[in-house]
Amino acid sequence: MKKTPLLAIFTALALGACAKEPAAQPQPDTMDNQPKALVAYFSATGTTKGVAERLAAAIGADLHEIAPASPYTAADLDWRDKTSRSTLEMADRSSRPAIAAPAPDLGAYGIVYIGFPIWWYREPSIIDTFVENNAAALAGKILVPFATSGGSGMGDSTANLQALAPGASVKEGRRFRASASSDDLASWARTFR
Repeated sequence: MKKTPLLAIFTALALGACAKEPAAQPQPDTMDNQPKALVAYFSATGTTKGVAERLAAAIGADLHEIAPASPYTAADLDWRDKTSRSTLEMADRSSRPAIAAPAPDLGAYGIVYIGFPIWWYREPSIIDTFVENNAAALAGKILVPFATSGGSGMGDSTANLQALAPGASVKEGRRFRASASSDDLASWARTFR
């Protein structure tokens, strides 16, 4: 059977078009393919800030500081003083210290890592303010606490955060030393993504 010149032209055009389409490339299994993450943290002395910054950089997450409206002074942080600001806040479970700036739009994130120092064997009251104020926006999201401390564990922080944000899936948190490496932080974070 003889091909007509017109049929040969259409066949060549069809084959040429198919050849120009790039083959689908397999996507690597990286955190870039996971839900967008936010690392929100409160740091009174800079220790938690350092860990939060390394965590955010290691996993490609956005970073948000939970800063108090009235910064803590050294006297405010004196845990040995029964009248210091931090002692009084931690003694009153209903204490909700004001936050300087609102949280970013949490709707953009699928997972929120929330960092803080351990105070009196739990999260500082300002973390309670942040979680309670954003409970509706955290609904349906994964909330992963992490803390810094020289020796104290997470205490009842995970349970406290779950009670403040009942619609979120709060995971068991972990305490890190100030020297936690980026690799260790990234490895830990991957267990939740």
